[in-house]
Amino acid sequence: MKQLIRNIYCVGRNYRLHIEELGNDVPSEPMIFMKPSHAAVPMDGSAIELPEGRGEVHYEAELVLRIGRDYTPGITVDDLVDVIAFGIDFTLRDVQNKLKDKGHPWTAAKAFLNSAPMTPYMAFPGVEDTAGQDFVLRKNGEVVQRGNISNMIFPLQQIVDYIANHYGLGEGDLIFTGTPEGVGPVASGDKLELAYGGQILGNCTVLLGSGSNS
Repeated sequence: MKQLIRNIYCVGRNYRLHIEELGNDVPSEPMIFMKPSHAAVPMDGSAIELPEGRGEVHYEAELVLRIGRDYTPGITVDDLVDVIAFGIDFTLRDVQNKLKDKGHPWTAAKAFLNSAPMTPYMAFPGVEDTAGQDFVLRKNGEVVQRGNISNMIFPLQQIVDYIANHYGLGEGDLIFTGTPEGVGPVASGDKLELAYGGQILGNCTVLLGSGSNS
């Protein structure tokens, strides 16, 4: 994660079974929200401090794209992305539900410090090869999420084109591409581990009660 991070775009509601488990509507176009670059931290085995006293904190495992060059019309994902990682979009679920009821933005529920931990980068093998393996999130050794990008509602090419056309997309931007079903709460002391193709890529331990709970 030593490369410059400029913007962190996130795709909401991109796996149908995840939409169903939360009782949400299927979007007609990509649903984009953002996190600050300060949200990104490495999954290097260390503890990650998250807010306490603001309701449940949920994990959401995702494929993360790093944009390796400035977007130009017609460019393919395979040419645009240089490396990938896997990450967790930590979400203050109770806070998010209240914001949704009021029609307010999700920033308070999604954009807090340490809310975007990521594994080390690996070379992007291309869309087709990436879909050849599942990514897995384990909590305390138990598989809680298993996803494959072939099950996305909006494929990677549509996501990058949509973000570029609406918000801009350039070198150093990250895209969290959405989470599959199986999201749930974490407790202090939980160990989270991300794997892809049977290989463990990164892990962290959750520590609830950081200074960001105000």
